[in-house]
Amino acid sequence: MDDDRSRGRGGFGVRTGSLRAARAVRRAASAIGTAAADRGRLQWLNEAGDLIGTTLDLGRTAQELADFAVPRMADGAAVDLLDSVLRGGEGDRVAGAGVPLTRAMAVAVIDRLRHLEPDPVGELTSAPTPTYVHQCLTARRPVLVSRIAPDQYESIAPTARAARLMRDAGVHSYMAVPLVARGVLLGAADFVRAGGRASFTPTDLALAWELASKAAVYIDNARLYSRERETVVTLQRALLPRTAPSTPGLRVASDYRPAVDPGGVGGDWFDVVPLPSGRTALVVGDVMGHGLAAAATMGRLRSVARTLLGLDIAPERVLARLDLAARDLEEDQVATCLCAVYDPAERTFRLASAGHLPPLLIDAAGEAAFVDVPAGAPLGAGVIPYDPAITRVPERGRLMLYTDGLVKSREQDIGTRLDRLREAVRGPQPDLSESCALPGVRIDGGADRRFDDAVVLVAESRAFTEGELFVRPLPPDGSAAREARRLVRAQLEDWSLPHLVDVTELVVSELVGNALRYGGGPNQLRLVRHDRLCVEVSDTGPDLPQIQHAPLSAEGGRGLQLINMLCRRWGSCRTPGGKVVWAEQDIAGPATM
Repeated sequence: MDDDRSRGRGGFGVRTGSLRAARAVRRAASAIGTAAADRGRLQWLNEAGDLIGTTLDLGRTAQELADFAVPRMADGAAVDLLDSVLRGGEGDRVAGAGVPLTRAMAVAVIDRLRHLEPDPVGELTSAPTPTYVHQCLTARRPVLVSRIAPDQYESIAPTARAARLMRDAGVHSYMAVPLVARGVLLGAADFVRAGGRASFTPTDLALAWELASKAAVYIDNARLYSRERETVVTLQRALLPRTAPSTPGLRVASDYRPAVDPGGVGGDWFDVVPLPSGRTALVVGDVMGHGLAAAATMGRLRSVARTLLGLDIAPERVLARLDLAARDLEEDQVATCLCAVYDPAERTFRLASAGHLPPLLIDAAGEAAFVDVPAGAPLGAGVIPYDPAITRVPERGRLMLYTDGLVKSREQDIGTRLDRLREAVRGPQPDLSESCALPGVRIDGGADRRFDDAVVLVAESRAFTEGELFVRPLPPDGSAAREARRLVRAQLEDWSLPHLVDVTELVVSELVGNALRYGGGPNQLRLVRHDRLCVEVSDTGPDLPQIQHAPLSAEGGRGLQLINMLCRRWGSCRTPGGKVVWAEQDIAGPATM
């Protein structure tokens, strides 16, 4: 008995110990499995940081989130963002303020669910009745439907047809999580499972919420970056001229394109400034840098350049003054600039460059060559003076100015890119409209891969008609005033501008008298008729005239005061052989030829 009981107890004890050991093994195995699953989830979340937010584009970041969740976590995923976020707004900071307007941004599904009908990407969400996504957005809390009841599909799908398709496809589990970053609601993501796959659990919901929180930061970064880019582009466009002014003897077209890469926006500019005597100034510049600081510097330099050109200062002297201005703006802000002044009577460009790429000269036959302009130091470098170059343009020839964003490439050197640009613009030239297409598209074979701003300014010369330009030499003696008055009267009558004869005769008499007293005698009379009538007299004197107060007892000294009162504006500028003094008058009403 004792032995039997002992054996029984011993046998029973062995069996009891075996059960306990088996339970311990099962618990250990379960713990190991749980730990392995937890490690797998953590590793999966860590991978999200590498695969989501690879760019600063809102749409692509949303799509990366959906693609990452399918098929590892769900059979289908959709991401909706607030429409206000996509329009550059702040998102929603107040919970429970009503259902915000959202727009579908991304969808990802396994192959067997491709026939489902979620809201089309890019369209506003269209659910007519409150859905679980609405509940998720208003409460900013996740929603879990482990097993979808037959009457719950209507609260998941955007339409009744889409709900029926989901039911027929065997979609049986659903969850939605809000996208919140830095206290701002950005949108929501929802997920589904179908077929024989296990339903979502609270653990899956917690994992999805963690993933959404991580992705929301990347989406918010893209939102902030996109808003800054839009601000810079808006500022940039506001600081550039909207249309090219009407210029005699020259047709001008321009094109500005912000960078494809959002980080490349800011700093490129161009300008077209009409000058006296029918001349036109063209300016293209590029501030080294990007963002708001570069755009602001660009606006300042453009304003200074336009003011200096309005004073009729030569291009090389404009760049020297701009260099001084750039040094006063920011220590680390430098810029390249190309300035050209076109004289339609001579059909020549006077150019000066501050470290800028050379312009292209294209003749009427389509042959292109770079203009040899001495490349001075960039603005702000403090290395002056700048040397000018003069080039003659054939009739219907074109001068193309551009910034380096047109030719920059990470794969090829600048020399190769310039050669490709020259080849791209060769051949028959299209009609020049007010806005010209960037030739850089042809450089890359149709793929626009620019990572910097690009500006193109094209100016085409055209011949003056007899009704636009009149040029005659003047005698260098006292008979010049009489001869100038005779020429003015005859030409204005020929142009059917008799109402301007008296004033113009008086003006030209004063200009010739000034040349006789202070300029060694007049050289040439020029009349230019375009939007206004401009009369100018050139001489060999270096001193520019200025208005001075004349004593009451003085017999002279009031000529410039008289011109200042009778004309819209007047001015003077130095030339290689002396100077030119000019005056402009408005042409009242259309003149008949």
